[in-house]
Amino acid sequence: MTVVIDRTTPPSAAKSPGPVSAAALARRKADQGGGLYKKRVPIYPKLVHGKWRTIKWAMLIATLAVYYIVPWIRWERPGALPDQAVLVDFTGRRFYFFFIQLWPQEVYFITGLLVMGALALFLITALFGRLWCGYTCPQTVWTDLFIAVERLFEGDRNARMKLDGSPMSFNKLWRKTGKHAVWLGIGFSTGGAWIFYFHDAPTLIRTFWLGTAPLTAYISCALLTAMTYALAGTMREQVCTYMCPWPRIQGAMLDEHSLQVTYLKDRGEPRAPHKKGQSWEGRGDCVDCNQCVVVCPMGIDIRDGSQLECINCGLCVDACDEIMVKMGRPKGLIAYDTDYAVVSRVQGAKPTYHPVRARTIYYTVALALISGLMLWGFLQRSPVDLHVLRDRNPTFVRLHDGSIRNAYTLKITNRGFEPETFTVGFTGLKGVTLKTPGETASQGLLTVTVKPDEVRAVRVFVTAPAKALPAENLPVAFTLRSNIGSTETRTVFLSGEANAR
Repeated sequence: MTVVIDRTTPPSAAKSPGPVSAAALARRKADQGGGLYKKRVPIYPKLVHGKWRTIKWAMLIATLAVYYIVPWIRWERPGALPDQAVLVDFTGRRFYFFFIQLWPQEVYFITGLLVMGALALFLITALFGRLWCGYTCPQTVWTDLFIAVERLFEGDRNARMKLDGSPMSFNKLWRKTGKHAVWLGIGFSTGGAWIFYFHDAPTLIRTFWLGTAPLTAYISCALLTAMTYALAGTMREQVCTYMCPWPRIQGAMLDEHSLQVTYLKDRGEPRAPHKKGQSWEGRGDCVDCNQCVVVCPMGIDIRDGSQLECINCGLCVDACDEIMVKMGRPKGLIAYDTDYAVVSRVQGAKPTYHPVRARTIYYTVALALISGLMLWGFLQRSPVDLHVLRDRNPTFVRLHDGSIRNAYTLKITNRGFEPETFTVGFTGLKGVTLKTPGETASQGLLTVTVKPDEVRAVRVFVTAPAKALPAENLPVAFTLRSNIGSTETRTVFLSGEANAR
């Protein structure tokens, strides 16, 4: 028998609804009015201390450190190649990531990484809920940072509400001005760090202030500054609720075995205020203190069940645990739990967790296959490449001695970091001679030197005696060999001999 618990309506809703958040009331009012737009109701999340808040601080510091520091890491490369470890070089048409260098025609590696990232996100969501949203999403990280600045200038929840409700004064003016100035500074540093990923950071930071940087750098920095200020400073939870598609997509990844921030209604209901010395018999552990609501950055009440707005940040867990300790009750009234475990406890059974199930197996297998394919492709990636373009007009030339000449353009790629000398050969016909413009014809092989990290185009004339041409269209191939690798590219040799006969 399957028991389904409706997480959207607590059993005691009719008896003891408890306080409802301002944001929830505004949403209900807008729904009742049928409007398509409602004015944002400010949310004043209260500072809370605990395990999950500490983890969020650690993730904030780690992710911001990576974002701001990575463009300044140096990675030595020979010659005139850039020594920035991570660089998207549009001018040179290269992407550098430490020892890895990708060319434009290798964009499939970027595509593969994006697919791997998506599958990893699906797997994590199926197992642990919206951990990405709660801890590492850029919107969450920068919003946390902006709220910390706001708290520094204006105080905690009650102080901020009081300040916003007070008339304009010098105290209010300097606090608001200071807060917005720091917000703009953070936004500017965010946009500035972003453009460093596309230009040499030490050079750009100098030319940027001298006014000689590329125009795209100034435009990109201004756009990122404005976006950071608006999204993290003034829109915040609206981005997650109305703009981001992931809250809606993640519903397809979750099931009854996914860990999510959960109010254990089987333990908490019926809820009611509790006085010291009062018995706990016949009631739940929830004392209706509303602390889980006032600390929520999304302004929701987790006791109403799973909601689209919930980012699973765990701050309500810390707030509730703090109250439970004060009340002398066990922690975990709000905790990371699964619907299946809640049902098990209602039935009096011991809760069990099932991380291995159909969807997690599918995601794991798909992730392993794509990862293996990407690794194989990277290991098979050759440092040399050869493209052959045959002249189409004229398709061939008959020389005075009756021999036939075809012209080809060879594009030789040297993906190495040192100059390389390549040996060019020709297979499929006997007795041919190879020649480049201005050079003496050779019966053997041609040698071509290509600079590091470059593509060199070489025009080659291939001449074959008429008696060696049994057909008008002959399959042939150019071979390329060097100390760093070899390759072969097939093409055709046209003679018109069949028509001539």
